[in-house]
Amino acid sequence: MVTFRTVLALSAAVLAFSAGTVAVDGTVGTGVAASPASAAELGPDPVHHEPVRVTNAKLKRVDSIELDAESLVFRRGDKTVTEASMRDSRTTVSLLNRLLGTASRTQTDEGDGGACFPAGTTYTWGGAVRVAALTSPAAAGNAVEIRVLRETVRSRFGGDVELTGPDGVQVGDDIRAAIQDAPKSDRMSFGSADARAFQLLLEPGWAPQHDTASPPDSRGTGTETDTSTPSDTDTDTESAAADLGTNGVSALTDDTTVTVLGSPMPVHAKRTC
Repeated sequence: MVTFRTVLALSAAVLAFSAGTVAVDGTVGTGVAASPASAAELGPDPVHHEPVRVTNAKLKRVDSIELDAESLVFRRGDKTVTEASMRDSRTTVSLLNRLLGTASRTQTDEGDGGACFPAGTTYTWGGAVRVAALTSPAAAGNAVEIRVLRETVRSRFGGDVELTGPDGVQVGDDIRAAIQDAPKSDRMSFGSADARAFQLLLEPGWAPQHDTASPPDSRGTGTETDTSTPSDTDTDTESAAADLGTNGVSALTDDTTVTVLGSPMPVHAKRTC
């Protein structure tokens, strides 16, 4: 039978991608023992981001957090209260601390959790939300890796906050129909017929960025047609992109029941660190 621990192990194996980083799931590497931490302990973000401004009064009203492909969306009902980009580790951790209380913290050096484990700080709230703030952004552009491990988490204000993925998918949901209906390119299966686990891409994201601008011609018009044949570099680039699979937010299952939601979490990634 595929157990929760087995699914988390599968997650770690699947997520070795993006030039030397691997997502953090149900286990953490060795290092500094878990301790309370605040966003102030995060180093400066490598990329400048405008601060997210939301009052505590508004944040107190949040009753759900949705993990999308590239962001966390804080909502009250159908209304968006605020949003944190996964390219901004400081804002992500700060908002979660303000809503859920101060996280426990584990510091890891590169390789502490295995050959592909990134250097960074892992923050965990109530055993339900886990954020790995990377020391250096991954090749895809993300500064954090996020995993949702439960369907709800207690807020520091006393209420429960629902944790969802796209279209309201939650840990504990049976997504058999979605798995059956999804194209093969969006799903992966593990195990055998009597002990199955799946990874299903819920929403794509983190698309590779390519420079599509045409070079200027001798007159500087920029409209000259490139009639050259593909180079070895072009072929290598296409092959590398294919090896990265399709990235975004995914669900991991035990049989067809969701056990983990995570992003970035690519399907059909062939490359390892």
